Amino acid sequence: MKSIRETDAKFIKLRCPKCKNEQIVFGKAATVVNCLVCNKPLAEPTGGKTKVKARVLEVLE
Repeated sequence: MKSIRETDAKFIKLRCPKCKNEQIVFGKAATVVNCLVCNKPLAEPTGGKTKVKARVLEVLE
């Protein structure tokens, strides 16, 4: 069983730990994804699956 932070799903809904903004990001992001409201990094690329630095609310398949 895979952990939710190691998913290969297409999109992941995240909640920013700083401002609580909800944002949908691609599961295999190629660049750093920042919060659109406060600019805090939410996810980083790892060469494959995205490293999530925020709370995962939902995995969208």
